Amino acid sequence: MKELRIRVLAGVFVVAGVLSWAGARLWNAVGTLPSVPVAAPIVLALIAVVLLSTALSLRARLKAQRERRPGAKGVDPLMAARAVVFGQASALVAALVAGMYGGTGVFLLELLDLPTRRDQALYAAFSVVAGIAVIAAAMFLERVCKLPEDDDNNHSGAEPVA
Repeated sequence: MKELRIRVLAGVFVVAGVLSWAGARLWNAVGTLPSVPVAAPIVLALIAVVLLSTALSLRARLKAQRERRPGAKGVDPLMAARAVVFGQASALVAALVAGMYGGTGVFLLELLDLPTRRDQALYAAFSVVAGIAVIAAAMFLERVCKLPEDDDNNHSGAEPVA
């Protein structure tokens, strides 16, 4: 399984942001701009919490397993691989969504004199912050599930589980 690269996520964020900014300008010129939902930052924050709690749980279980504590519950490799895939998918979607709301938020900076657009810009900013939190939690989860280096098999570095 390949590691998630920050460059890929940053590229998705920037491309989505530029396209969203251009789309918002076009949409506003034609008619009314759709609003940024209040639920967007809340949903992204919940995903970040789920990813972080999964990573912390797996880290504690792996530590107990390494220390050979009696009654330590092991980590199923398939479950760890699924968690990593969920984290990677969440990070990619969060980069896309955060870029989209970031581009819309940049466009809305021109319209801050209107109270409704000011609220929309605030929701967009919170969505970007929550999207970054999802990406950070996904990267932490991936790091927790990474296998230690294995010199016997001549691997060039550590690899994620699976």
